[in-house]
Amino acid sequence: MNSGAPGTLAVETVKFFGQHRGEVNCSAFSPDSRTLLTASEDGCVYGWETQSRQLLWRLGGHTGPVKSCRFSPDGRLFASSSCDRTVRLWDVATARCLQVLKGHQRSVETVSFSPDSRQLASGGWDKRVMLWEVQSGNALRLFTGHRDSVQSSDFSPSADCLATGSWDRTLRIWDLRAGTPAVFHQKLEGHSSNISCLQYSASGLLASGSWDKTVHIWKPVTSSLLVQLKGHATWVNSIAFSLDELQLASAGYSGMVKVWDCHTGKCLETLKVGRMPKAPVQIPRTSVGIRALQDFWTRVLCFLAGGTGRGPHLHLHPRWQTLSVWSC
Repeated sequence: MNSGAPGTLAVETVKFFGQHRGEVNCSAFSPDSRTLLTASEDGCVYGWETQSRQLLWRLGGHTGPVKSCRFSPDGRLFASSSCDRTVRLWDVATARCLQVLKGHQRSVETVSFSPDSRQLASGGWDKRVMLWEVQSGNALRLFTGHRDSVQSSDFSPSADCLATGSWDRTLRIWDLRAGTPAVFHQKLEGHSSNISCLQYSASGLLASGSWDKTVHIWKPVTSSLLVQLKGHATWVNSIAFSLDELQLASAGYSGMVKVWDCHTGKCLETLKVGRMPKAPVQIPRTSVGIRALQDFWTRVLCFLAGGTGRGPHLHLHPRWQTLSVWSC
């Protein structure tokens, strides 16, 4: 799928990944999109071959529900976090646990890798944000300041900053440069409820989605709010920028997906994905790029794939010039 190409976007092939023994809390695609990772309430991390639906791994080790999972940008590792207060680092080639990172005092709700795959950030119910060295598993820094659970995180493209979103309704941006104090560099306020998701764009804009049913797009350099996107009827669970940063996609609790103009705040497209389509659904092609859509649809699954894995919750994943609808 080429950014800005004319035509329509087809929503078609339905595939099921139904071997979970508990609710699915999170998911992530590998950088090459060939492997799907899911984190389950049953305490296991699952790995799937996306095209064949073959179960590659069902990895135990965590002693509580797995809350978050993420592949490293280089595709060599993946991380999982759990209510058992730990983060585990896994080798993709062998599906072997390499490190168990201990330091959180309560459930770890979010993990994210730095762009160079050398560092990992985690946050959770203990209101802490921890920065880890991936190779050694050593804790590098501890950031405190949030007044409630940390639910989302993302590194800036330059890896100089880490953004975190919390139930305290704030985003905090931490300066990761060597020699800087372990206190928050910026605090962005404006949401009226907890922040469930956030993402940096390639140029350094920051988007945040909240239970207040809105998406905010920020310019962190000036701590300014550029635009507020309103229109979801339920809380926002997932967001992603298009590659050209002209548009942003967001998903709400009800399964309603919206595509927005980032400059005007106008909703360009709305797609309901809460029920399995009986036939391919045609929607206008937008300029949302493959990698952005990959991340976005992956995080839609984090909410939509619930229950015992028997559907009809849907997940959309880009494949060439179509979006395939997947159910977990």
